[in-house]
Amino acid sequence: MIVGVPAESHPDEHRVALIPAMVPTLIETGLEVLVEEGAGEHAGFPDKGYQEQGAHLESDRAQLFSSADLLLKVHNLTSEAGANEMEMIRSGQVLLGLLNPLGNSAAIEQLAAKGTTSFALEFLPRISRAQSMDALTSMAMMAGYKASLMAANTVTRMYPMMMTAAGTITPARVFVIGAGVAGLEAIATSHRLGAVVQAYDVRPAVKEQVESLGAKFVELELDTEEAEGSGGYAQVMDEDFYRRQRELMAQVVAQCDVVITTALIPGAKAPMLITREAVEGMRPGSVIIDLAAEGGGNCELTQAGETLEIHGITIMGPVNLASALPYHASQMYSKNLTSFLQNLIKEGEIHLNQEDPIIADTLLTHQGEIVNSRLRERLGLGELDPAGNPKE
Repeated sequence: MIVGVPAESHPDEHRVALIPAMVPTLIETGLEVLVEEGAGEHAGFPDKGYQEQGAHLESDRAQLFSSADLLLKVHNLTSEAGANEMEMIRSGQVLLGLLNPLGNSAAIEQLAAKGTTSFALEFLPRISRAQSMDALTSMAMMAGYKASLMAANTVTRMYPMMMTAAGTITPARVFVIGAGVAGLEAIATSHRLGAVVQAYDVRPAVKEQVESLGAKFVELELDTEEAEGSGGYAQVMDEDFYRRQRELMAQVVAQCDVVITTALIPGAKAPMLITREAVEGMRPGSVIIDLAAEGGGNCELTQAGETLEIHGITIMGPVNLASALPYHASQMYSKNLTSFLQNLIKEGEIHLNQEDPIIADTLLTHQGEIVNSRLRERLGLGELDPAGNPKE
């Protein structure tokens, strides 16, 4: 089997799906690796490195798509940069990557119509055996780290407390909303930089993790018994809950110099937690970094991909933040993909073991159908019979 690694065509994407160091592992698995020329350059991995590790280079993008049995991508197929990838993919090919199945279902329907077998790492089950494949966790960690640096670089105050001849400099106060992977990394990085850190999460169970990183866990007077859904993710609550949450949150936000928000709910719009009034209550020179910008934003004023200044408050809505650290992000993502392939490939061939939850949960399309039960339910497609055909 030939594994193809095309250059990413998504706007402002600098990562690559496979780094040279992982090529020998795939070759040992019985695969041949074909890399588009220049695919890794933006991430710091030149073509020479791939060749030295045993990969072949391909200058013609269309030829790479034609030759590859299995395609490794960071993003779903796009038509950016004049390269219509969806047109180039063929029936029987296998596609693996972060395919955004809940946010871009139209592309998944196209993949099914093409006869492509596709796997989305977003649907990887939260089990110990899958930890080395967990690309969402890897990329969220990068985003949380980078967000902390962006905040420290933008806020008008220094982070650490300092005793100087000119007097004492008080530390900046950072408030992190959402204690998932991105939030925990933002907490840890802000704490290392010397800030006084507070954090809040709708799931009380994460209090111990927050405190272990040196932050104070903020407890709001809310009923959160039903706030945690399957897989440890937060789930959608009713509007009365969010209204009360916003009111209590505003009191904490007003006391902080930096707010980093990371609250996302898979497949749903991000909860709006910081109102315009709460922003206006912050001190001039303060900063909000909204990592939920692509999902609609946790701040009412956030604009995805934009930096705004309102009433002296800087509001940043970064998107695709892991790509801002392309070398290490590619390194981690490549390891995730390679681990997934080692589980999927047996003796040089794809082994679709539907008894394995890693394979069953991530498989989106196969033999002309959307086969993922989670996605079928969302699209209202109904169930499939054991043979993979829609039930009557």
